Amino acid sequence: MTTTETVDGTEIAYERYGDGQPLILLHGGMASRQYWNPVLPHFEEYAAVVPQRPGFGTCLDDQEETSAEEVLHRETQYVRTLVNAIDGEPILSGHSYGALTAVESATDTVVDAVVAYEPAALPEEYRTEANLAERMSDLLEEGDRREAVKRYIEDVLHPDGIDDLDAWLAEWPVWPGCVELAEEVVRMNRAVERYELPEALDVRVPVLVMTGTEGPAFLRESARSFHNALPHSRLVEFDGVSHSGPSEAPKRIAAEIDSFLVSSRNE
Repeated sequence: MTTTETVDGTEIAYERYGDGQPLILLHGGMASRQYWNPVLPHFEEYAAVVPQRPGFGTCLDDQEETSAEEVLHRETQYVRTLVNAIDGEPILSGHSYGALTAVESATDTVVDAVVAYEPAALPEEYRTEANLAERMSDLLEEGDRREAVKRYIEDVLHPDGIDDLDAWLAEWPVWPGCVELAEEVVRMNRAVERYELPEALDVRVPVLVMTGTEGPAFLRESARSFHNALPHSRLVEFDGVSHSGPSEAPKRIAAEIDSFLVSSRNE
């Protein structure tokens, strides 16, 4: 494990695998850096750089005081720190909230390309009625951390419902860790609920935006909106794949990313 620090002293821990052009893999909201383990074997030609998001499995001195407005700034700041800490011009690849972070970071950070799987943003009709963060916060105040995080699972990961959710969670290896991160998930959701996608994003490098037919409708719509807001973007939809695309179908996702990166170099 390698560490570096942001300008405000926040420690960033990351692992690097292999040689080649750096490929920074940014995990999403209910995950850790282990999220990318199924994908790593398919990126042997790259130097995969896998960080742990600040606050997710790390200690932040001001964790309880971090406002929703500061969350995305904190995310992009740690990505810029990573970009400056590693050799070579990297590719940013993110899933969900990590995808939003990748795109936003690329607006003022020198990178070679961006890959974004279902960036976590809410279309306007969803954003004006969004109250997940508030509902989770109310449950936390009542001392029910488990139920607070279950609201996230139900609204984001399985919006169409799941048979016997409690039994499913009991078999989910990362579930205990997710419950411990309840406050961070609330802050992240507030940031998502308040984020307004501009009509145009000033990202001058090629961007691959991906989505799956089995994911939440609002995230599929978000992916299309990001594609339309980006000047150099390709949109790919995977049939039969959900919001967990990179870990659910790693070979298909990795093959599409590799094809995109090869074609981008040749343009």
